[in-house]
Amino acid sequence: MRSPKINLSKRKHLQTCAKFAGFVLLLGEIEIAWGAKILGVRIWPSEDYTRITLESDKPLPITQQILTNPDRLVVDVQGLELNPTLKDLVAKVKPNDPYVSQIRVGQFQPGIVRLVFDLKEPIKPQLFTLDPVAEYNYRMVFDLYPTTPPDPLMELVKSSARKESALAKSNEEIDLIAQFAAKKEVPKVPTAPIAQAIPETKDAPAPAKYKRLITIAIDPGHGGEDPGAIGSMGSKEKNVVLSIAKRLRDKIEGEAYMRPFLTRDGDYFVPLNVRVQKARRVEADLFVSIHADAFIQPHAKGASVFALSQLGASSSMARWMANKENASDLIGGINIKTKDQQVANLLLDMSTTAQIKDSLQVGNSILKQIGGFAPLHKAKVEQASFAVLKAPDIPSILVETAFISNPQEEARLNDESYQDRIAEAILKGIKEYFSKNPPVARRTNS
Repeated sequence: MRSPKINLSKRKHLQTCAKFAGFVLLLGEIEIAWGAKILGVRIWPSEDYTRITLESDKPLPITQQILTNPDRLVVDVQGLELNPTLKDLVAKVKPNDPYVSQIRVGQFQPGIVRLVFDLKEPIKPQLFTLDPVAEYNYRMVFDLYPTTPPDPLMELVKSSARKESALAKSNEEIDLIAQFAAKKEVPKVPTAPIAQAIPETKDAPAPAKYKRLITIAIDPGHGGEDPGAIGSMGSKEKNVVLSIAKRLRDKIEGEAYMRPFLTRDGDYFVPLNVRVQKARRVEADLFVSIHADAFIQPHAKGASVFALSQLGASSSMARWMANKENASDLIGGINIKTKDQQVANLLLDMSTTAQIKDSLQVGNSILKQIGGFAPLHKAKVEQASFAVLKAPDIPSILVETAFISNPQEEARLNDESYQDRIAEAILKGIKEYFSKNPPVARRTNS
């Protein structure tokens, strides 16, 4: 059905709105697709940003304006009539949302719905639209970023200050023992803290001490708008891997010489390049991306570990996996017009041979540990061009914990004991790697 022409008075009104807002995002033809239907509304709150998504059967023009005293974001969507689905947006705001206190929705004028976001603090909005992809139709995306972004490094330093101090004290005691041992005099000093500071592995001798805390970036794949793979029982990859990642975080937190950092700690979308940037921002010594993927054949099974390749994929399966994972940004929804994307593309071309060599070493350690209790898809670390593994200065691996597309493995992935064993195996592999490759002292204090 052909959209009606916009009459002169309505056109003048739209022009006035555009001038007042200072920003207009238009999609498709110049004519507005009146009579569009809202198919779904979703809100994804997080400390990084809050995302609001409106899914519709047609692309729609929107205008926005920021108001202060109190802080509000006002969005007008043309071509809409208020319906129950759109009204549901009001009830979806959570009390713990860092940036949105409430949303008001109303029919501003015939064919124009107004959304008013009452804000808890000033924000920098990014409004953009996404074309249909995967299971989604047209999406209008409102990303509300804080004017002062949280600093992940400072948060990590504060949360691990006590552990850093304990490690420094233990190192001093080790130095004291070594000093008196050289003089054949051993003082009576407490040994328990020292023992805690020295990692023990069954497979390798422990080094004398660690000069500083080792930072492990844990990256639960997918999240928010991007569910990842979905099993036959309805299990979503994003939920399974977040649970495993949190178990790994807790285990690492229990190590005297390590500290964990999660690239996401809730159900929200993080672009691939941002995951890499976060790991570099906290000066991570290792990046571990956790997944539970699917394959076109339901009988595919077994855990896998992947590292980056600069020379092509090590197998057709590895290539297929990398292509699938690299498409996450399209499904999750990134604003391709931001300047950050240019920086990201540059960053993701800077991977080094040394990084890949170290990644293969830690990958083999982890694969060996997982193979001790679970079936492996391949007995060696595979390689492909995974975008999320392209930090140029951080050993990076991607762990496929099992195939969620396999009904038996889907059930296993939802079993808490299996999740715990996977997390424990990853930790043991990490400890084995760092016992042989202790990190050097940093150039700056962290």
